[in-house]
Amino acid sequence: MNKFSSFDQPVMMKIDKVIDESVGTKSFLFKHKLDYTPGQFIMVWLPGFDEKPFAVSYLNDDFFGITVLERGKYTKLLHKMEPGEQLGIRGPFGHGYSIPDNIKNGNGSVCVIGGGCGMASVTVLIERLSDNNPTVLMGASTGTSLFFKNRYKDITLFTDDGSEGIKGYPTDALEALHNKHKYDIIYTCGPEIMMAKVFEFCRKHSIQFEASLERYMKCGIGICGQCVCNGQMVCKDGPVFDLQALSNMDDFGKYSLLKSGLRVSLKEYGDWRSC
Repeated sequence: MNKFSSFDQPVMMKIDKVIDESVGTKSFLFKHKLDYTPGQFIMVWLPGFDEKPFAVSYLNDDFFGITVLERGKYTKLLHKMEPGEQLGIRGPFGHGYSIPDNIKNGNGSVCVIGGGCGMASVTVLIERLSDNNPTVLMGASTGTSLFFKNRYKDITLFTDDGSEGIKGYPTDALEALHNKHKYDIIYTCGPEIMMAKVFEFCRKHSIQFEASLERYMKCGIGICGQCVCNGQMVCKDGPVFDLQALSNMDDFGKYSLLKSGLRVSLKEYGDWRSC
């Protein structure tokens, strides 16, 4: 499946396989070809209920997949679906992660940081960067919520409670790791407070930086304006933004918009999204 000439109608696809990744996290695989840049997203329609955006977390020549954390009504229903049942797919949409020429050629030092379900957004990117042997850091609240931890040969795990890996956050290790590897670029997706810390670190050390933002999306193509952040449509101008763009987005790391358009703190937004 390639990009659609019309973005209005989803293509109905059968779920080929469901993988239990961790407590509360499942992946859904589809036997279809997808023309996808790491960091883009697709809109997934649950017939009769709603449509939500997801990054592609599995990608091969003839299949792709999404990874879903159960946290609200939509995802609870999605988690009940089984192979053979159908979902509607639109996309891919937006701008993904860029890979500078020196990185494409296998040169340069790279770090990829995934936090919580944000790890799903960087998995395909990590595989594209395999020649660079990127430093991969993954954080989660507890060991039971970690996923993809055995997918890469070199990954460092962090948990808030210390139940697995290193107790603390991936950002705690950045200074020491950068002193050792001298990173040329750092990519990240996860809780925005975490990404804001990585942003400040990269700005301080003049490191290229790209982050994938999460905002409430309705249309996915920049029409409804629900996902706006300081004038930027996250669905169309992002969801991946670089250091320069984020430097001009004052709400990054601080505020987001509810479905009503009300500007609230990230905590309040997160509480609403989990309902």
